[in-house]
Amino acid sequence: MPALSWEADRADAGFGEWVRERALAWFPLVSYTEDQPDQEVAIEDGDTVAMILEAQSEAEAGTEASREAGEETETGSSASDAAPAADIPMDKLRDFEYLLSNYYTVDSSTVIGADQLDAEKMLEQDMKIDTETGGPKILVFHTHSQEEFVDSTPGDPATSIVGVGAYLTELLNEKGIETIHDTGVYDIIDGKLDRSMAYDYSEAAVRKILEENPSIEVLIDLHRDGVAEDTRLVTEINGKQTARIMFFNGLSRTRTNGEISYLKNPYIQDNLAFSFQMHLAAETKNPGFTRHIYLKAYRYSLHMKPKSLLIEAGAQTNTVEEMMNAMEPLADALYDVLISS
Repeated sequence: MPALSWEADRADAGFGEWVRERALAWFPLVSYTEDQPDQEVAIEDGDTVAMILEAQSEAEAGTEASREAGEETETGSSASDAAPAADIPMDKLRDFEYLLSNYYTVDSSTVIGADQLDAEKMLEQDMKIDTETGGPKILVFHTHSQEEFVDSTPGDPATSIVGVGAYLTELLNEKGIETIHDTGVYDIIDGKLDRSMAYDYSEAAVRKILEENPSIEVLIDLHRDGVAEDTRLVTEINGKQTARIMFFNGLSRTRTNGEISYLKNPYIQDNLAFSFQMHLAAETKNPGFTRHIYLKAYRYSLHMKPKSLLIEAGAQTNTVEEMMNAMEPLADALYDVLISS
């Protein structure tokens, strides 16, 4: 799934090709180690920059993360046995170690502290959208439009993540939240799958849509995860086999070099609050529907609006039907966080 972009005002004309030639493959996907000191910010040379951008372009949260976190079993997750989020007392949520271990998976490429993960502040943040004005409020898009499922029809967008996004858009409109769906393709270059610049291309398209639709307040970059072939991210909701979902945040910070200055995101705290509120809303109604929120070093598509979500819905081992079923509780959670009082 996620990747990330080189900011347009810093990119030279053949930078994508330069990255492909010089970057190292880097997939730091191991579980979070507690009590690590913050690292001093280092001056990054060209090779380090290239390595980070290449990692953003190619790294996925899936297979290794699932094994390291020990979350998923073949048919579901131990999270399904957890108490509903509404039953968790605030004094527990105020405990950083409790919050981190019960709600988050932190990739070894990054680091986070209690100053950023403050449950009380995240829950106090107002995520309601303006329902008094007209125009679309939500944009659903897909930086990786070619993601498919175990029974997808090759080449048929209706059975890919794009079709799943179309159904989410339909559900949100039925709930009275005007939503538009961008079906642009950003991960095919010269007829071949190429994600090296996908986040740059999707950002350019999204910014154009935002200029044309200034009423949009919420951005949802909808993906599907990549996991081991024997992993099944499935739970049962309302008698339906339903793919499980995961909210994903980028911190624009590496453990080794600190803040990534060329991948700025002024909305990191807003992003964290939004994903946390969404996670709790989804789990309150449907325990086991969501996986731990995943935190990684980069920025992805989360820097264009405060209310931005990157969602990993299911994986390549899910069926199209399971994916479509997952959009129903996801739409409910969005309504609860954005509309309900």
